[in-house]
Amino acid sequence: MDLHLRDLRYFETAAELGHFGQAAEQLARSQPALTKCIQRLEDAFGSPLFERDGRGVKLTPVGEMLLARARLLRNTADELVRQVNEFAQGHAGHVRVGSGPVAADHLLPQLCSLALADGHRNTLAIVVGPSWELREQLREGRIDLLIGLTIEGDPTTISYPILEDVVVVAASRTHPVFDEPRITLQTLLDYEWALPAPNIPSRAWLDMAFSNKGLATPSVQIEASSIALLPRMIASTHLLSFVSRHTLELHRGDQLKEVPLKATTLRRKLGVTVRANGELSPAARRIVGLLRGEAGSGTAPRSQRGR
Repeated sequence: MDLHLRDLRYFETAAELGHFGQAAEQLARSQPALTKCIQRLEDAFGSPLFERDGRGVKLTPVGEMLLARARLLRNTADELVRQVNEFAQGHAGHVRVGSGPVAADHLLPQLCSLALADGHRNTLAIVVGPSWELREQLREGRIDLLIGLTIEGDPTTISYPILEDVVVVAASRTHPVFDEPRITLQTLLDYEWALPAPNIPSRAWLDMAFSNKGLATPSVQIEASSIALLPRMIASTHLLSFVSRHTLELHRGDQLKEVPLKATTLRRKLGVTVRANGELSPAARRIVGLLRGEAGSGTAPRSQRGR
């Protein structure tokens, strides 16, 4: 069975737009040519890839599976072209780095300084976002490595822990919670909160800490998609929040104070994560080595040796 990357690219466009006519227009191809391309793929896989959906089309289950694999294959092909072009042009290497917000504050500045030192002609493209969003980009090959929360139990990735991150309840130093004779989980429910969105891992953990004790979850007055905004939001209010000690010390250590309570203290690992079956470029291997304290050793992570 012969597959052509061009056919897969046309298929991706049709799947994303949900309309053959619009896809053909965007691709600057005739609709019959696009339809013929889809038919070739359906013949190759022995199954329909689209079904009618009103005036447009939607993917069948087989089409959904192919779309995921096609994106991965295209990103791999793009990466191949990128690496060969860099080699041909004499570049030392370009590394696409995804970073969680805490790692962006605590690890990235030092990483950038190390990566550009010693005459290495590395270039970095950095995307900062929630770790859970960047994991999908890593799996699809859109970034080379992810700096942030380590990933456990995923056979498609390998994580190398670097340091511990502790997330705690915090408030402005004038918050009335510090006048309480004894601080408990129930005490914290007497106050309003500023928290990240529910799909952020630290927020989910905090809600569970209360739920596991049979209590209501915190009453959220401000919900932010950006964790970096939280320290500034609570510095001048009487809201509680849940932030990393690294962030607390870096941004507002003089204005904010930790609310000490073991039940609301989350300990987790920050590290660097790579694809388990991915081929890291020399530049990316060097970045991983720097993060793991192996700068200058020329030693790749164990999972990459001999590949």
